[in-house]
Amino acid sequence: MVEENILSAEKVLLNNYRKIRNRSVEICKPLAIEDYVVQPMVDVSPPKWHLGHTTWFFETFILIPNSDGYEVFDPQYNFVFNSYYETIGARVIRTDRGNLSRPSVSDIYKYREYVDEKMAAFLSHNIISEDLNKLFELGLNHEQQHQELLLTDIKFILGHNPLFPPYDEHSNLEKTGIRKEGMVSFSEGVYEIGFEGEGFCFDNELNRHKVYLNDFEISASLVTNAEYLEFITDGGYSDFRHWHAEGWDWVKENKANAPLYWHLVDGDWMQYTLQGLQEVNPEEAVSHINFYEASAFASWKGMRLPTEAEWEVASAQFEWGKRWEWTGSAYLPYPGFKKVAGAVGEYNGKFMVSQMVLRGASIATPEGHSRNTYRNFFHPRLQWQFTGIRLAR
Repeated sequence: MVEENILSAEKVLLNNYRKIRNRSVEICKPLAIEDYVVQPMVDVSPPKWHLGHTTWFFETFILIPNSDGYEVFDPQYNFVFNSYYETIGARVIRTDRGNLSRPSVSDIYKYREYVDEKMAAFLSHNIISEDLNKLFELGLNHEQQHQELLLTDIKFILGHNPLFPPYDEHSNLEKTGIRKEGMVSFSEGVYEIGFEGEGFCFDNELNRHKVYLNDFEISASLVTNAEYLEFITDGGYSDFRHWHAEGWDWVKENKANAPLYWHLVDGDWMQYTLQGLQEVNPEEAVSHINFYEASAFASWKGMRLPTEAEWEVASAQFEWGKRWEWTGSAYLPYPGFKKVAGAVGEYNGKFMVSQMVLRGASIATPEGHSRNTYRNFFHPRLQWQFTGIRLAR
């Protein structure tokens, strides 16, 4: 009976593995072959690189060290698909991912099939230890992270094509639903934040700890396009008083005057969406805002961005999950945070500098991949994710 239960556990792992791996392929189905290779900026990776990199993770961290007699699909792929793991060795410079006309898209799909078959055999014939199960879960969550990146990168690729081709003419992913008015109030006191309990979390969500918060209020809803348009119309991008010095430099250097994907066409604001170029919908939550813009808008409104602790404490009192929400918190380790040994220790800790925390999730976040303790993080200049604004005071 014990052995049957163990085998059943491995079967659950395999089913979950297949489900998540298939989702990456589904995201790419609307693409033309030419779309797989484009890299318009350094922060965007070509879709075929995402497909290869997530496969490389399972090959490198699960199969090579644990599957007896495993033969790598192609020895060069460690160089091609390693992202930032110094422990693993040399890699293609990030800016050169778009120059990889080879391996071909078909080669990468063959690579995925090869590794998936080997993973299925491995899971079917081995009892997975607790440590290996944790690594396996990390691999699945890593793939889900890249599924979100896939969708946002695809939007950037198509949104910078002069023809503005739609990703999916029937997509309604970017809808944000009914808006609630008002603010939610919280009293000063000691609260606890951070992950606790069963299930998966990333290392940067640990350890759960106490924080002291003053009285604060937080908006029940995200800032809309209509509200942000008021900021634009009032000269928000030309008034230095609302911007951090670094943000004001960004405005001048980039001649910024609107969110990413907004275009003023014959006097009307248009926005590139997954459905193609459309009129800006005033009722939808503003999206593709960087930290500089979010902070400047909050200043213009006489308010501020919430801290990540305030956001987590308040999160049960409002709906979230449509936009990654900028906070006023720098990305730093929680008390007691420790990086594990080896390559996996490079996962989050090495980025705890020059980044700001975002909370929640977005319309691109895979099902089952969001938690109110999830700590996303990006540099303040970046706009290409589905980022939005929630105000506090």
